[in-house]
Amino acid sequence: MPASALAFEAVTKQFGTLTAVDDLSFAVPEGSVFGFLGGNGAGKTTSLRMALDILTPTAGRIDVLGQPPSRENAAAIGFLPEERGLYKKMSVLDTIVYFGRLKRMEAGAAKASAMALLERLGLADRAKAPIEKLSKGMAQKVQVATALVNSPGLLMLDEPFSGLDPVNQAMLEDLIADAAKGGATVIFSTHVMQHAERLCDRLLLLARGTKRFEGTLDEARGALPFRLVLAARGDPAGLPGVMKATRTGGDGDWGEYAVEMADGAAPEGLLAHCTANGVALNRFDVHRPSLHEAFIHFVGSDPATPAGEAAR
Repeated sequence: MPASALAFEAVTKQFGTLTAVDDLSFAVPEGSVFGFLGGNGAGKTTSLRMALDILTPTAGRIDVLGQPPSRENAAAIGFLPEERGLYKKMSVLDTIVYFGRLKRMEAGAAKASAMALLERLGLADRAKAPIEKLSKGMAQKVQVATALVNSPGLLMLDEPFSGLDPVNQAMLEDLIADAAKGGATVIFSTHVMQHAERLCDRLLLLARGTKRFEGTLDEARGALPFRLVLAARGDPAGLPGVMKATRTGGDGDWGEYAVEMADGAAPEGLLAHCTANGVALNRFDVHRPSLHEAFIHFVGSDPATPAGEAAR
């Protein structure tokens, strides 16, 4: 079992009478891509800020890279905040180098890393441009570069895809995947399930500050039954592993059926039986639950939060 790059143990954070994070425990294995998933007010940003020592927990324990949260960890961490903010008059290159220097990089190394990132992000020709002259999407990419400039061992990204068009979202996904391949632990928060489906090794589903699920994508999907649709000559209800077959269409002897399988039965076994025994089929479709469906299962269809809580 790999060591944990980040671990929460019974962590609670209260703001007056509001409990933003409630008895939260989880662990992020080193070298993994870990997704914080939840709607506004779920506790994602508050949790990341506690891990960064920006906020102090009301109760519980946090370990970051094997020690309590501390500014001393800064050189090993890259952070992209949800609320973006750069010095508007500073040039693109100087901005990224500045953040590298804050992470204790030598000036030459910071500049080389910054230029390599600008090439990768398609902004090399804007290196000398002031931040205020950039589009919102370009500024967002510069902010991403400030989080990556020090090649951090722990990369924490709060809603990193916000404000990016689909092309640049794909570019950022590639950067995250490359960071993980290079040995970094990546933690990112999002409410967009597709990014998590493509990137994450493990997931944490949050609602109203509480953990609803922690595990792999397959484990999240496995909490819901798959759906099987087949077209067969004759009623498939008597086939091995079929618990219920509901006819939804068809013509004459050929029927289309929505099939519910018994616990433990696999569609592959049913298909093998049909093939081996000459059962006539002309359609056999298996629909496995999406992460969005799993999210609704664990969190509910209305993870909305009271006014004033969404900022957390």
